[in-house]
Formats: sequence, C-alpha cells, structure tokens
Amino acid sequence: MTSCPIAISVDLIRQLIEEQFAQWADLPIQAVVESGWDNRTFRLGDHMVVRLPSAEAYSAQVEREQRWLPTLAPSLPQPIPTPVAIGEPSFGYPWRWSIYRRLEGTPALPKRIGSLPVFARDLAGFLRSLHAISSEGGPLPGPDNFYRGSSLTVYDSETRKAIEVLAAQINAKTVTAVWEAALASRWSHAPVWVHGDMSVGNLLVSDGRLCGVIDFGQLCVGDPACDLAPAWTLFDEESRGIFRGAVSLDTDTWARGRGWALWKALIVAAQSSATNAWEGTHCWSTIESTLFDYASTEA
Repeated sequence: MTSCPIAISVDLIRQLIEEQFAQWADLPIQAVVESGWDNRTFRLGDHMVVRLPSAEAYSAQVEREQRWLPTLAPSLPQPIPTPVAIGEPSFGYPWRWSIYRRLEGTPALPKRIGSLPVFARDLAGFLRSLHAISSEGGPLPGPDNFYRGSSLTVYDSETRKAIEVLAAQINAKTVTAVWEAALASRWSHAPVWVHGDMSVGNLLVSDGRLCGVIDFGQLCVGDPACDLAPAWTLFDEESRGIFRGAVSLDTDTWARGRGWALWKALIVAAQSSATNAWEGTHCWSTIESTLFDYASTEA
C-alpha cells in the first residue's frame, strides 16, 4: 500500500484551501482526533470538514462518495455526508480530496448509546432504507473497496492462516466451523447498496440515538452481509436479536455477516493490525460473540 509521501497536517490543509478555495481561506482549521484510518479529517470552520485519503488504496473513495452520496441521501432516515467540493493534488499531496458539510454527533461508543435495543432498531432501519434504493448503475465490489459486498472467499486463505496463528488461544475447530458456515452460501438476490464499513467510528450518536452515518468510501452494490458486522462488534445478545429481526435478512446472509465480523477480528488478533483503537481492544470479544451466536442459532 502506497502511503502519503508527506505529512497530512493543518499546514497542508491551509495551503490547499488557500490555493483552491480562497472563499474559505479565513476559516479556522482543526484536526479531528477520532479521524479514522482511510482518511485524515479536519474541521473547516463550524460547518464543514476536509477529508484526505491517507494512502493510494483509499484514493478512489473520493470520486465514489462525490458521485453517489447525493443520490442516496434523500432516501435515508439519518443524515449522511453532503459533498461540498472536491480538491485536486497539490503541495506534494498526490490525490484528490473532499470537503463535506459537517454532521453533528460523535462516534457510537457504547458509553454514548442511550439504549442498545433502540440503537439496533435505528441501525436496522437505516440499512433497510439503504437496501431499498435502486442499485442500478452502482459501483461493483472490487479491490478498490476491499471486496466489501463481494464473496468472503476472497479472504479465505487469510482467515485460515489467522486461525492457525491463534490456534493456542481460540477454539480453532469451532472458529473454523463458523467460518465455513459463512462460506457455504452466496447472495442470490439482486444486488443492493452496501455501506461497506459499519464500524463504530462511522456511526454517529447524539443524545444517545443514531444521528448519522459517515465514511461511505467502500460503498458498492452487492451482498449486504458485511454491513451486519455491528451485530457482533457492538451489540449484546438482546440487541443482536432485535437487530437481526429488524434488518429482515435471511439466515444465510446472517451467517455470512457473522463471517465478515469474524474475519476482521481474527486478522486483527493475529497480526495486531487494527485500523482503529476499537478494533484492537475488542477483537477478542467479537470472536467470542460470533462463537456464542453460532452456538445459539446455527449449530
């Protein structure tokens, strides 16, 4: 992965804004602490944010969001980012970048969520609305969105290697059974819109409720299973059951969703390759949740 050749800093943002968007040159710029892995995010004044891809692998996300977010937004029950402008490479920064209207809210850490069952229903409602939008002409899964919305077989060898590495720390037989159950089916319906990265940091809360969803860089049309990951990364048994009932997807899709959550948790645990603090801290509890859910509902 080719990383950015220069530091993405407030000084760089100031140069880019002054050169390309002089009308905003006097606005204050502040780095966002919880800014994510794929992009570096900065506040621009009170009502906008600037986002710059942190590596070449994420650079295609800019055009994807600029093209499709305005199409999706009117049909969704919670706000999503509104593109304001797109910037060009300059000052040693090699990729296009975006300015968005700022969404209110903070990342959905459990301590900020008023009620997990209510949050589960709200998130399921968001996903049902996303799935109902016409997917005609939407971008297909591929390497530029890390195969979200595609088949889990892409990550089969990586997952089995992680199971081998962790064999002394996990029940490898049961973990393998959960993984193989996830591989046993494919999405057999028309493709639907897939967010692609339903992590805690991309779900926003205000007053304890879901108030927005951000970071659609892995957006595509395909299998929605990967978007079910919060069932095991965030929810407890009660809220997981509510989410499953409210999202209204079939048993096979649920099993594939469990596989997506398990894949990510396993590779983080095996490689210490978390892309955010939440993944690094909670990978083991996610593995436990997938095994518990499998034993409770599938085995």
